[in-house]
Amino acid sequence: MRFLHNAAQTVGGLIFFALFLTFLVQITARFGFDRPLPWTDELAVVLYLWVILWASAFMVPAREHVVFDLVWNSVSKPVRRFMKIVGNLMIGGLALVAIPASWDYVHFMNREKTPVLDIPFMWVFLPFVLLLISLVVRSVWNIWCALKGEGLEIQEGVLL
Repeated sequence: MRFLHNAAQTVGGLIFFALFLTFLVQITARFGFDRPLPWTDELAVVLYLWVILWASAFMVPAREHVVFDLVWNSVSKPVRRFMKIVGNLMIGGLALVAIPASWDYVHFMNREKTPVLDIPFMWVFLPFVLLLISLVVRSVWNIWCALKGEGLEIQEGVLL
């Protein structure tokens, strides 16, 4: 499991690094040489989409997501267990229902390509399907933990 976590972190870091390098090339070409490069704009958009969806799917831990812990902290453990199970059933269930149609659309978009780099749109939108799969897996895991009584502690929030 640790290997998968490290691999996901590495891939995410490489995607972000590629995005950063693309920005540097874009800025240098545009402002240094007064010759904007169209491929840098397109690649930046594709990499931005990938880095956001990849990070959401595999890198950002659940404790870092936005939560409304006011209600969570004010109820008993059995109610928290119920809330966790129902919430994860809704999120995981909706993601599970969305996977086939999303995959069909992403697969269909293989026919179309980006205008400059000729990247099939299937590869542009693939991380969305990965995000849905990740939501299903996380939801199943969270339900399993809730049934065992794990992860039901009071959330310690930070006031900004």
